[in-house]
Amino acid sequence: MTGFVSFVSSGPGDPELLTLKAVDRLKRADAVLFDDLSSGPILDHARSGADMVAVGKRAGRPSPRQDHVSRLLVDYAQLDQRVVRLKSGDSGVFGRLEEEITALKAAGIPYEIIPGVPSANAAAAAAGIPLTRRLTARRVQYVTGHDVTGALPEDVNMAALADPGATTVVFMGKRTFPKLAARLIAAGLPPETPAILAEAVSRPDQQISRHTVSALSDRLARETGDQPALILYGPLAES
Repeated sequence: MTGFVSFVSSGPGDPELLTLKAVDRLKRADAVLFDDLSSGPILDHARSGADMVAVGKRAGRPSPRQDHVSRLLVDYAQLDQRVVRLKSGDSGVFGRLEEEITALKAAGIPYEIIPGVPSANAAAAAAGIPLTRRLTARRVQYVTGHDVTGALPEDVNMAALADPGATTVVFMGKRTFPKLAARLIAAGLPPETPAILAEAVSRPDQQISRHTVSALSDRLARETGDQPALILYGPLAES
C-alpha cells in the first residue's frame, strides 16, 4: 500500500498565511478532505482533478460524524491515494487530530503533520498586540469554550483561567462565554479585565472589538452572530 495522509494546517483563513509545505501537499494531493474554515481561496492551491470532500464542523450546523471523517481518510489511503486532511489554524490545537491519527495507526497507514499559523496568534496580530509581556503576561493558555455537547466544560481549572497575569484564549466560546465570565468573576477575575472578540480572523470580513470581560459577556448574552471567533482576555487585551 502506498497511500499516505498529510495533515495540513491551513492557518486562520488567509491563503497568504499558508506555509510552502502546505501548498506543496495540496498541489500533489489526490484527495483533499477540508474543514469549513479551510475552504474558499485556500482550495485554489489544490491539484486540478483532485477529489474535494467537505468534512467541516460548525456549531449549530449539520456536520459529519468524526468516525465518518476518520473512515474516509482510511478508505482513500487504502486506495493508494495521497490524501490531504486540511484543518484550519494549527491542526494540533482543538482540531480533533488525535482521533484521526488513531484511526490511521489502527489501519497501518503512514502520515505526517504539517504545522500552520495558529488562529490565536493571528488574532493577536490582527489586534496589534503580543501574546506575552515581561512581568505582566508571562503565560499563555488556550481553552475550548464547549464540550462535545456544546456546553461549557465543567472540568476546567477555573483558578488558572482566572489568573490575571495570563493571556487566555477561548476557542469556540461565544455561546458559552456569559456562563464562563460569571464563573471567572466568581473565581476572582476582575470584571474590568480587558477582552477582545476576534471574528473571522484574517478574512476580508474580519472584525476586532475591544471590551471588558463583563461587557463582552453582556454583549454575547444578547447576540452571538454566526462568524467564527476567538476571545482573548488578560492584561494585554487593552493595548
